[in-house]
Amino acid sequence: MLVTDLEYKWHAMIVVFIASIMAMINNSIILVSLPAIFNGIHIDPLNSFPYLLWILMGYGLVLGTLLLTFGRLSDIYGRIKLFRLGFMVFTAASILLYLTPSTGDAGALEIIIFRIIQAVGAALILANTAAILTDAFPANERGKALGINGVGLMSGMFLGLILGGILAVFDWRYIFLLSVPFGIMGTLWSYYKLKETSIKAVKTKIDIWGNLTFFLGITLLLVGVTYGLLPYGNNPMGWNDPWVITSMILGLISLILFLFVETRVEAPMFRLNLFKNRSFAFANIAGLLTTLAQGGMMFSIILLLQGIWLPLHGYSYESTPFWAGIYMIPLTIGLIIMGPIAGTLSDKYGPREIATSGMIIATIAFLILANIPYNFNYIELGIALFLMGAGLGIFNPPNQTAIMNSVPAQDRGVASGMITTVINTAFIASIGIFFTILIVGLTQRLPDAITSSLNSMGANSLVPIISNLPPSAALFSALLGSNPVSAILAVLPAPIVSHIPHSTLNTLTSITWFPSTLQIAFMPSLQIAFYIGALFCIVAAIFSALRGKTYIYDDKIQENNFEEEIINSNRND
Repeated sequence: MLVTDLEYKWHAMIVVFIASIMAMINNSIILVSLPAIFNGIHIDPLNSFPYLLWILMGYGLVLGTLLLTFGRLSDIYGRIKLFRLGFMVFTAASILLYLTPSTGDAGALEIIIFRIIQAVGAALILANTAAILTDAFPANERGKALGINGVGLMSGMFLGLILGGILAVFDWRYIFLLSVPFGIMGTLWSYYKLKETSIKAVKTKIDIWGNLTFFLGITLLLVGVTYGLLPYGNNPMGWNDPWVITSMILGLISLILFLFVETRVEAPMFRLNLFKNRSFAFANIAGLLTTLAQGGMMFSIILLLQGIWLPLHGYSYESTPFWAGIYMIPLTIGLIIMGPIAGTLSDKYGPREIATSGMIIATIAFLILANIPYNFNYIELGIALFLMGAGLGIFNPPNQTAIMNSVPAQDRGVASGMITTVINTAFIASIGIFFTILIVGLTQRLPDAITSSLNSMGANSLVPIISNLPPSAALFSALLGSNPVSAILAVLPAPIVSHIPHSTLNTLTSITWFPSTLQIAFMPSLQIAFYIGALFCIVAAIFSALRGKTYIYDDKIQENNFEEEIINSNRND
């Protein structure tokens, strides 16, 4: 039975909002805090790519593998129970991260393990957020509720960038301690204010084979993507690594087996027949394409800001992570303004036209981004970011509402888990796509750009040394806000350094030489990546437009019951 009590629905809204903003702050705060974390545990980030990638992407990998399973379990055993457990696990893991005892390789492994535990808690939370709101709010208010929660999800992501920059200045451990008050508040609030209102699915046997094939498939695919971004032998990336290829193939086979298993088992963890509903199917496809566009977009803009634009405008490398978060604020503003408005309008007019218009606006934003120069006027970027945020804010709440409205009450947990699984998996895949485009472009153009610049300075002797800078090192230097040339010069033998004029050394270690050289190789690839983002968005708009009329499962059931009552009444007469 739906809960429409005014007090309860807003209690549900508040605690879900706390959960969403906590989980997303934690996900993005790492991005700008990586230099402080690596310095704090005494590891050179430029020589520790596997650790860096696992700290950055391991959380999302575990999150993606567990969401669907936890969503189905919540339908069987109760959403509030698992939601509350998620808060407790997340809070405990945050405390462990704050207390990380070791340094060096051991410290990095501890952080990765504790982040994995934290991801388990986040999966328990995020698998149930949309379902709890759908249970608590009537159908004509769900768009507004999910729109408000969408603000928490997206604004939390960008608040994390700002808070990470601030807290990392004092102590890297504070970025993990930040989650603890949220976790304690959410645990207590959910314990005292939330109640189990969902219609539980009939308790049946756990779908062991479905869980196994899904977990194995998603894990192998995401591990393949992660290691595909690392250098392999003399290649700048690992896509031709036999282990990466094997992992990707086995992952795809496992997911195909998962689909086969779900049509055969007695109690599937995911009801594939939900995709027979066009509203559900097309909304999920549109959401997938949107996230493929936006995940890599965020990282690419941060790379542009931290690695090129901010240093060229006089910002020190140490400060660029923080200021990159500040300059991303227009994106958050667009989301905050348009998310609740779009959700409310979709309740009144339906999701199709509103969600479609959001994707059209996002497409325009990508086209603007694809055509800005490296030394742009910030107003250009600010407008593009605001339009991007507005487009995503207009699209996400109606699209999510359409998915949740189209499923029966007893399947809302798995539907909620499916939404978040699609978003999280596509986000990691998006990073892989955008990073691959950028690294391939750097591989082709960066050596020539470095060689040309060094020759023009008369530093020919440094060409064999610096022009061999790995593209991944250049890219991660931009991400971490550092100048890799300084690190290279620091390890050169003294006789070589002594023959380099001081004016040349000063130029190479300045905050402008590396960004000016990097942009020659970086910008053409970035333009291609943004055009691909625009393509994803326009295809998402097409699927959104083809989703059909507004469909609400509850209303459809009531309509069918009413028709049956009329038929039975006529028969009795």
